Amino acid sequence: MSSEHAENAHSTHSAPNTHRDDDTAMALKILVAGGFGAGKTTLVGAVSDIRPLRTEETLSEAGQGVDDTAGVARKATATVAMDFGRITIHAGLSLYLFGTPGQDRFWFLWDELSEGALAAVVLADTRRLEDCFAAVDYFERRRIPFVVAVNCFPGARTYAAHDVSHALDLDRGTPVVLCDARDRDSGKDVLIRTVEYAGRMHTARLLDSVG
Repeated sequence: MSSEHAENAHSTHSAPNTHRDDDTAMALKILVAGGFGAGKTTLVGAVSDIRPLRTEETLSEAGQGVDDTAGVARKATATVAMDFGRITIHAGLSLYLFGTPGQDRFWFLWDELSEGALAAVVLADTRRLEDCFAAVDYFERRRIPFVVAVNCFPGARTYAAHDVSHALDLDRGTPVVLCDARDRDSGKDVLIRTVEYAGRMHTARLLDSVG
């Protein structure tokens, strides 16, 4: 990790989720979560306007008894801290993207990464749908709005959004969208849906609190 990237990531993570400067009126923090191998690093890298920060390490024999690679046997690396990227949605609005590690043993990082987050994207792989249960539960318990984005891997069976919602027992109204994490436009659409949904949720909660 270069010192420049480390400094940029640290300053972004330490800042509030709303930031103002000459170029950007507002910057929002979005988490990208999901199971091991679901495509979090790929999504962040595909949509980021800047060179993404990655903290990937090569999978080793020592982790074979710990990391479940069934269904993703070709995956050779794993995120051990976070991914970081930034995308400008339109003039005046940018998103800071923080990808969470997928393995159980790194979940202690999630509380710090989620600090100040507006919302989250939970990437789902229908071949290993149970892997995103923990992320869904995490955000529901902390009342962080999230969208489930089904990463459509080549050769994987395709399911309708309502079938995925039912299988994950999502709260009514939680959006489920299909995407290709490798495609910038597809990933950007997911992020726009996430911001729109989070905006509606936060507005509804504010109205409830003053009502």
